[in-house]
Amino acid sequence: MRRVLVTGGSGFLGSSAVRALAGHPAVAVVVAGDIRSPEHPIDGAVYETCDVTNAASVASVIAHHDIDTIVHLAAIVNPGTLSEEVEYRVDVGGTRNVLEAAVAGGVTRIVVSSSGAAYGYHADNAEWLTEDDPVRGNDEFSYSRHKRLVEELLAHYRSQHPELGQVVLRIGTILGPTVKNQITALWDAPRLLVVRGSDSPFVFVWVDDVVGAIVAGATGDVTGTFNVAGDGCLTVPEIAARLGKRTIAVPAGLLAGVLRVGHALHLTVHGPERVGFLRYRPVLDNARLKTVLGYTPQKTSPEAFDAYLEQRAR
Repeated sequence: MRRVLVTGGSGFLGSSAVRALAGHPAVAVVVAGDIRSPEHPIDGAVYETCDVTNAASVASVIAHHDIDTIVHLAAIVNPGTLSEEVEYRVDVGGTRNVLEAAVAGGVTRIVVSSSGAAYGYHADNAEWLTEDDPVRGNDEFSYSRHKRLVEELLAHYRSQHPELGQVVLRIGTILGPTVKNQITALWDAPRLLVVRGSDSPFVFVWVDDVVGAIVAGATGDVTGTFNVAGDGCLTVPEIAARLGKRTIAVPAGLLAGVLRVGHALHLTVHGPERVGFLRYRPVLDNARLKTVLGYTPQKTSPEAFDAYLEQRAR
């Protein structure tokens, strides 16, 4: 029986994971650790204040509840809304604090939510990225850089502390009934932006499938790194067709120039580095998720997008 701490347990993804773990027969205790109060407390879960930017806070919760498994979900969900210093302190420093507390507290298993952004947005990315492809990030894009740094930190702990089994989930674009973020905002425009010469394919994953992968990682015995995405992908023109909209193709150089000027004039939070984000999206192969971790997403990428549209219409 696992005794599980979920960091970020009151957040969008964390609360869904807490609910699933609280009802799982292999879980004796699930502690939702967060600096926020839960909007809708879940029966069977224990709530504790847990600040990942404070190592002592994490260590205290681990010791008090005799935690043996951590699901580390505390992270900045919408990059660019806070200063880069704060984002680094939460994403990279917070992960370091959790790993240090886990080793010191005798935790034997940790599930970490990483991102496809860890691969980076590069012109020479493989058409379908597998877990064996290099994690390069992008120095100019802080979110991607932080995810690379987190993965380097995890690799160091795998080498130095093999007693702490790791399940690292490189998650695609999450969709769910209440999702609203910088990516979904792209679809609100009258026309969808396409960088000329690139279809910018997206891999989507429904929130319930992310939770399914988290639960499989937390309650199983398998360790390793896994891409988490539904089967298939959708290009921007295909997304536009589902929305009943048209696309507008803009040359990469022109778009970079517009963003550079707009950012300098404080008209947008996005700078020219976002061109790569739109142009070279990492497309995740999920074969290892299904064959090794043993979890098959219930929705494909197109089905996840269609479910999102259905929920939004309601």
